[in-house]
Amino acid sequence: MTKEISLNVSPKIASDENLLLATIKQKSLSKDFDVNSFRIVRRSIDARKKPIKINLKLIISDQKEIPIESEKHIYKKLPENAPQVVIIGAGPAGLFAALRAVEHGVRPIVIERGKDVDSRRIDLANICKKGRLNPNSNYCFGEGGAGAFSDGKLFTRSKKRGNIREVLEILHQFGGSEDILINAHPHIGSDKLPKIIKNIRETIIECGGEVRFNTLMTEILLSKGEAVGIKTSEGEIINGPVFLATGHSSRDTYRMLSENDIALEAKGLAIGVRLEHPQALIDKLQYHSPEGRGKWLPAAEYSFVTQIRDRGVYSFCMCPGGVIVPAASDVGQIVVNGMSASARSGKWSNSGIVVEIRPGDIKTEMEGNPLEMLYLQEELEKKFSEESKGTLNAPAQRMTDFISGKESEGLPPTSYAPGIHPSRLDLLLPVEISERLRDGLVNFGRSCKGFVSDDGIMIGLESRTSSPVRIPRNPVTMEHTEIKNLYPLGEGAGYAGGIVSSAIDGMNGMEAYCLKSERNG
Repeated sequence: MTKEISLNVSPKIASDENLLLATIKQKSLSKDFDVNSFRIVRRSIDARKKPIKINLKLIISDQKEIPIESEKHIYKKLPENAPQVVIIGAGPAGLFAALRAVEHGVRPIVIERGKDVDSRRIDLANICKKGRLNPNSNYCFGEGGAGAFSDGKLFTRSKKRGNIREVLEILHQFGGSEDILINAHPHIGSDKLPKIIKNIRETIIECGGEVRFNTLMTEILLSKGEAVGIKTSEGEIINGPVFLATGHSSRDTYRMLSENDIALEAKGLAIGVRLEHPQALIDKLQYHSPEGRGKWLPAAEYSFVTQIRDRGVYSFCMCPGGVIVPAASDVGQIVVNGMSASARSGKWSNSGIVVEIRPGDIKTEMEGNPLEMLYLQEELEKKFSEESKGTLNAPAQRMTDFISGKESEGLPPTSYAPGIHPSRLDLLLPVEISERLRDGLVNFGRSCKGFVSDDGIMIGLESRTSSPVRIPRNPVTMEHTEIKNLYPLGEGAGYAGGIVSSAIDGMNGMEAYCLKSERNG
């Protein structure tokens, strides 16, 4: 016999199976049977006030074991005559589109400009340790996309897009911890996610699909208003309907589409800085305790949002116990991002603190052009790079000095491996961003006393929060509005933001194509 119950307990009890089972029995949460086992199905932290509580939803049973409720997807060997599709990009949208193709008996040919996830690690080390950047293999490009080495957060609010649980179950099936099925804010970690990505790739290949690395698409082949294949930089032609899952930094692809009069739209995004604090300080603030998180609680997170003169200012991609990394995709750029390993045990926390920017908010030479926001991104990244004399040593400023409008005389230690130097970020950023950022930080400091601190350091530039372009598509068929069999997918197409929403979009796009093909016989 089983029964579902809810329970609020201390962090210590929640961390000890024996104590938790004793608490369940002590509270007599089931009078119908003797409880011999339990399984946690949902876990969240209530840190709004002391004492901190862990909210649990559990299934209790009189049996010795309760099996995990997770649907297993079956991926079978494709027949020799299976129809073929071309998927551009091996990030979450591309890989999950490929898995869905296999389920429908369609052979996916995945084209990835970067390297496989193992080889990619070497290039990331070269960026951080030697300042040597490979334009096709970096924190943005390569197997797994930008999310593979950018924390592995799985939390999304995009519940209307599709089945979030299905994505989590697939990730669990390919090696993710059971915790991602339980935690309110699931997280894999940049140390664990690459293995899962590799397992997905190997399954695609075992079933008869292909994953090609170091292969750059240079042209979409069109015939009578329909995408019929692609051409690569090596001159190879690969035939099939085309699924664009390029990620948010594929600027050459956007330019290629624009030059070929394929419709694009400028899209709003958010630009700002990475803010780094000692993790111990964030633990004290968020857990309302001078002792910090103690033995039983995880590294604390935070989330802030406010409105400043009709634009949102908010924290983005918060990485507890994480590090700041150089996320440029080409030379002559300064871009930073954050990541955490699965344990989130590092000395620092970091988060993007960004300002919402819409087309037309900041005047550029490209105003009114679909590539307007891309141009703005590029110009700011170049400006920060020039200030850094072409190196990856990033401009930085203490929070308090940013708010006061003065240069920092000294800077605290940082997790950012290429190093930082004092700079006036408040002057480097456009006034439309810096003034809102300053007022937003003041608001955050009012709501969380101690958050604005000399120990907080702002490092720029955080500019790759999302795609600067949207590729218009039919909301039902998910095809480009003007070109049949061209499917813009995921974050790079402007329809997702993060691992889970991108994966959902990839599955939805392939599902739409397969259903259309089945209807057409």
